[in-house]
Amino acid sequence: MTILGISAFYHDSAAAIIQNGEVIAAAQEERFTRKKHDPAFPVNAARFCLEYAGRSINDIDAVVFYDKPLLKFERLLETYYAYAPKGVRSFMMSMPVWIKEKLFLKKMIWEALDSIEKVDRKKVKLLSPEHHLSHAASAFYPLSYERGAVLTIDGVGEWATASMCLGEGKNLTILKELDFPHSLGLLYSAFTYFCGFKVNSGEYKLMGLAPYGNHGSPEVKKYVNIIKSTLVDLKEDGSIFLDQQYFNYATGLRMVYDDKWEKLFGFPRRASETNLEQHHCDLALAIQEVTEEAVLNLAREAKRLTGAEYLCMAGGVALNCVANGKLDDAKIFKQVFVQPAAGDAGGALGAAYAANFIYFGNERKVDPTKMDALKGSYLGTETSDQDVLTTARKYNAAFERFGSEEALVEKVAALIAAGNVIGWHQGRMEFGPRALGARSIIADARNPEMQKKLNLKIKYREGFRPFAPVVPAEDVNDYFEHADISPYMLMVKPVKEKRRIPYPASFEGKNLLDKLYFLRSDIPAITHIDYSARIQTVHQETNPRFYKLLQAFKQQTGYSVMVNTSFNVRGEPIVNTPEDS
Repeated sequence: MTILGISAFYHDSAAAIIQNGEVIAAAQEERFTRKKHDPAFPVNAARFCLEYAGRSINDIDAVVFYDKPLLKFERLLETYYAYAPKGVRSFMMSMPVWIKEKLFLKKMIWEALDSIEKVDRKKVKLLSPEHHLSHAASAFYPLSYERGAVLTIDGVGEWATASMCLGEGKNLTILKELDFPHSLGLLYSAFTYFCGFKVNSGEYKLMGLAPYGNHGSPEVKKYVNIIKSTLVDLKEDGSIFLDQQYFNYATGLRMVYDDKWEKLFGFPRRASETNLEQHHCDLALAIQEVTEEAVLNLAREAKRLTGAEYLCMAGGVALNCVANGKLDDAKIFKQVFVQPAAGDAGGALGAAYAANFIYFGNERKVDPTKMDALKGSYLGTETSDQDVLTTARKYNAAFERFGSEEALVEKVAALIAAGNVIGWHQGRMEFGPRALGARSIIADARNPEMQKKLNLKIKYREGFRPFAPVVPAEDVNDYFEHADISPYMLMVKPVKEKRRIPYPASFEGKNLLDKLYFLRSDIPAITHIDYSARIQTVHQETNPRFYKLLQAFKQQTGYSVMVNTSFNVRGEPIVNTPEDS
C-alpha cells in the first residue's frame, strides 16, 4: 500500500510518501521553490516523493491532507461571532479567501495533483485527518516501541491547540485536547511578535535570546509574575487560560494589543531589526520559563493519563529544544522522542501514517533495534557524483575529486582544524528545519572567533544566535551533561562543568553584545551564554560519511565535536541541489 501525505496552505508545506508502513521520502516545498516557509501546494515535493518511490499518482492508494478545512472554517466563524463587533476588518479580509478558495480545498488539491499527472479520482482516495491527529501520528508511528504517550502542542489546528494521546500498536487514541483561543504556541508567538521577531519563523530567535536574560534577577521574576498573574493562568493538568483582552490574534490582524502590553511591561513593542536591550532579553527568558512550566505540566498529565514509559512529541512547540531538555531532565518518562519535522511540514508524514494505520487498519511493525523509523530524517533528494560534476563544470569551479571516502574526510578534517568553514553537501537532504549533516555548514567548535565569523560573515544573521554541536553518539557524555542520543538536534543540555570557563563578577552588568564575546569553554563556538548547547548525536548507521569525518577530526585534534549549522544564509531555505550550494 502506497500513501502520499500533503501539508499546505499555511506555512512549511511538504509532501511525504509511505509504502507498506515504511517512510520512503519526505521533503518541504521551500527546498525546491527557494521561498522560505513556502505555504503553496507542494507540487515539487510531491513530484519528488512519487519519483523516488517509483510510483505514478494513479498507482497510489490515497492522498491524505493534514487537516480538516471545514472544521477550521467553523472555528473562524464561531470566533468572529463570539467577539462581534470586534474583528470586522479581519473578517472582511479573510472571508473572501475562504469563500473563493479554501471552502473548495478538495477541488484545489485535485487540480494541483492533476498538474503533476492526471488523477483517476475514482481510484485514488482523498482523505483528511484532523490537524493534531496528523501531528500525533507523525510522532508515534515512527517510535521504536509498541506503546507511548503522545503530546502535541502548537498554535492551533482546527480547534485544538494541544492534545494528549495514547499510542498502542496501530491504535492512536485522543484522550484530552485544549481548544482555541487558549494556546501555548500562540502565547509564545505573541512574545515573539512583541520582541520584534516574525511570527511562525522567529520563535527560535526568541528562544536563543532567552539565555541573555539575567537568571533569577528581580526583572525576570517581575515579568514572570506579570505573565502568570495577568496574561495566562497555568493549570496543573497542563491546560492554560489566556486573558483575551490582551490578545488580538483571535479576530484581529496582530498578535497583541500593543498599548496594553506596553503598560504591562513598561516598554513598547520592539520594531524589527532595531537594537535588542536587556529588557527584551529578560522578557524572552521570562516567557521561556513559563513555557517550560506549562510543558512539564502537560507531560505530567500525559503520564497520569497513560502510565506510558515513553513520550513522543510533535507540533511547533515541540521544536522548543530548551523545554525539551528540561522535560528530559525531569525524568517523568524513561525517554522523550521529538519528531524532527515537528511543525506543520511533519503533518504531511503524520497524515500518511494516520491513513495507513487508522483508516486502512494496516498492522504496525516495530523494530526495537533501531532508534526510530525515520532513517535519521535523511528522506529528501539525493545528489549523484554526476550532478556535482555538471554543476562544477557549468560554473568553471575549481574542484578536487578524491579516490576514496577516507581521503575526503581526512582532507576536510584538516581544513576544519586549520580554521576553515566547510559547506558539506552529501547524501539525502534532511526533512525538517535542522541541517543534520547532509546540507550543513561545519566548522571547528574550539575556535573562539567562529561564532562571530559564522553569524556575521557567512550566514549574515544576528550575532547573538548560538550554533549547535555535532558529536558521535558514543562521545556525547565527554562534552555534555547528557548520556542519551539526540539525533535530531532537538535537545538542549549543559556543557560539562570541567570544560567551562567562569565569567567575571561584572558579567551580568554587561550589555548583550559585550556578553557575547566572553570565552565560555574550551568549545566556545557551540557553548551558549548559559553554558548550554543544542546537541546533535551522529550515528554510524544513519550517516556513515559524517560519522567518519568526526572520527577523522578526533584523530587529528583530540576533539570529536564540531559546529553544525544549516547550509543557507539568513532568509533563505537550506540548500537542496549542488547548484544551490
